[in-house]
Amino acid sequence: MLRTRVLTALIFGLLMLAILLTLPPIGAVITVSVLVLLGALEWSHFLQLARPARRWIYVAAIVVVAPFVFGYSFSPPRLLWLAVLASIWWFIAFAWICVAPHRVNRLLAGIAGLCVLVPAWALLTRILMINGPIRGPLWVLWLLTVVAGADVGAYFAGRAFGRLALAPRVSPKKTWEGLLGGLVCGVMVAVLGAAWLGVPRLEFFWLGIVLVLASAVGDLTESLFKRFAGLKDSGQLLPGHGGVLDRIDALTAAVPFFVLGLIWFGFMQ
Repeated sequence: MLRTRVLTALIFGLLMLAILLTLPPIGAVITVSVLVLLGALEWSHFLQLARPARRWIYVAAIVVVAPFVFGYSFSPPRLLWLAVLASIWWFIAFAWICVAPHRVNRLLAGIAGLCVLVPAWALLTRILMINGPIRGPLWVLWLLTVVAGADVGAYFAGRAFGRLALAPRVSPKKTWEGLLGGLVCGVMVAVLGAAWLGVPRLEFFWLGIVLVLASAVGDLTESLFKRFAGLKDSGQLLPGHGGVLDRIDALTAAVPFFVLGLIWFGFMQ
């Protein structure tokens, strides 16, 4: 199981590295769009709809709404507002996990999918369009490595030291020790990545902390809806990992906070 997980992660990581570093930004935008589309299809299973046609209607709704949200973000004030509103959603999701994880139904699952996937796609696409001294694909690569570093740290720290359940009503296997391991590993990657990009390491140290914590909320949020739907994984596309959502759930939560950080530090407008 571990060997399969590592092999899949390695192949996926190398593919993303090749896409971000060798293809023009449109190639990365297409890749992100495909991943979000697959994620939407997997999310539709959380709605427990009996007919496949209804699941495709839900996916189509996300496809229709996403370009409008993306178009809204083209002026700097609106980009800021989109990132703020998306971040507020994740605070709501955190409160939901802490206070009322049992209060889930199909309507709420459908609304949550829109709140998770649409802003993430729009904001990731906006990041990819950055054409400054540090190009958008490099920023996305930095973000992906931080989130991946947090995931790796949480996985191995949880396996080795995990004792205290983090959110037992949502995901019994996740532990505080795993969260701490993910935080240490993710922040280390953030600082090393900042040094590689030539940006202030202290500022990106603090941003790394925020992103790792946000990524944990994203992971738990998906677990909340998987539990509601009675699913262990969102899909079977990625051996050892599950579905696409199981790989991008943490990323969707980190993206709006990353955009706010880039705006705050003057790298994005």
